[in-house]
Amino acid sequence: MSKLLLLNAAKLQLTLQRLACQLFETHTNNPNTVLIGLQPRGVFVANRLKKILQNDSSINVLVGALDVTFDRDDFRDHKKAQLVPSKTQINFPIQNKRVILVDDVLYTGRTIRAALSALSGFGRPQKVELLALIDRKYSRDLPIQPDFVGREVNTIQSQVIRVEWCEQGFEQDAIWLQH
Repeated sequence: MSKLLLLNAAKLQLTLQRLACQLFETHTNNPNTVLIGLQPRGVFVANRLKKILQNDSSINVLVGALDVTFDRDDFRDHKKAQLVPSKTQINFPIQNKRVILVDDVLYTGRTIRAALSALSGFGRPQKVELLALIDRKYSRDLPIQPDFVGREVNTIQSQVIRVEWCEQGFEQDAIWLQH
């Protein structure tokens, strides 16, 4: 399997800073904005964005973590391995908040559909937006599009986007295209 480096650590950091600037510009006047990272890697993105917003703009945004394992429409199809859900941790009300769902890779849209379903158990947000670090264009099964995108990548079905985070034990952050 060959690998092509899409973003090294420096370019990934620059992409995150650009996304944080977009969030700042769009949500500066709305203190009711919260970030909810989708487990597992969307949480890393959300936490990095929170840190950038705090350091660069002195904005303290609330961050939560949402697991959608059992809200997916295909979770019963996973026969290879036992599914192990991650922890959902939303310690604040989302009622009438502007929720930004954060994920690392947007592919078919099914994870986002599941996230919207899971989110409904926590209240009714004023608005829900989507931030995707990588948008795999031309692969959607559902009509879901991100509001904020780090990078768009044209891929075919057989290719995989691999996001590596230091938080997961990798030596450095990187995003790879494998085929």
